[in-house]
Amino acid sequence: MAKSFENRVAVVTGGGSGIGRASALAFAMEGAKVVVADIDVKGGEETVRMIKNAGGEAIFVKTDVSKAQDVEAMVNKAIEVYGRLDYAHNNAGVEPSGHLIADMPEEMWDRVISINLKGMFLCIKYEVAQMLKQGKGAIVNTSSIDGLIAMPCTSDYTSSKHGILGLTKAAALDYAAQGIRVNAICPGTIQTPLIMRLIPDPQVEAAKMPMGRLGTPEEVAQAAVWLCSDAASFVTGTHLSVDGGWAAW
Repeated sequence: MAKSFENRVAVVTGGGSGIGRASALAFAMEGAKVVVADIDVKGGEETVRMIKNAGGEAIFVKTDVSKAQDVEAMVNKAIEVYGRLDYAHNNAGVEPSGHLIADMPEEMWDRVISINLKGMFLCIKYEVAQMLKQGKGAIVNTSSIDGLIAMPCTSDYTSSKHGILGLTKAAALDYAAQGIRVNAICPGTIQTPLIMRLIPDPQVEAAKMPMGRLGTPEEVAQAAVWLCSDAASFVTGTHLSVDGGWAAW
């Protein structure tokens, strides 16, 4: 049976762990050749090994998404090795610094915004440039439930994630007529290394969820893959919450 993404190429940033790793594996399972991008070399290379061990095809590109030259090189590598770029899951990001606004050092604000929001802009910029040459493409950006609501001591993170939703809508309108779809996903509390560092008691956190549990990276990855697929061919400029009902409280 043919796989839905056979002979297609996907880039996944933040692919060295968590949602990014699950997404890279999910794209590969559907037949895509995957460019795994991350600043974490060890994690990114491990994701590539996992894909290859499962019979897929992938390469790793060390990428700091806050640097234009790195993002441009990431896209160029995809073209050099695989000849095209069909899908992108822009997932790389960092956690909030954990300060109240009045106490937040400016450099911490700059770091979160630079990676989470500027990095998203740079990824879209260079991915779209290639997709325009092909006349088609699909991009999914990882926002967060913090792109829909706000929590204390997360002004840097919340601002970046709200910004991603605005950027997603603007990019979708810019390129809808050119065959490029741009959407976002808003994960809730997911069992990733980043989240596990931030929550003191996963069981207590799970009890707060309407579904009574935390989400898995694989559940978020499936949403990203669906948004890139032909099953979502008339979906652009929107977001999909993968939060177990959290945002519906």
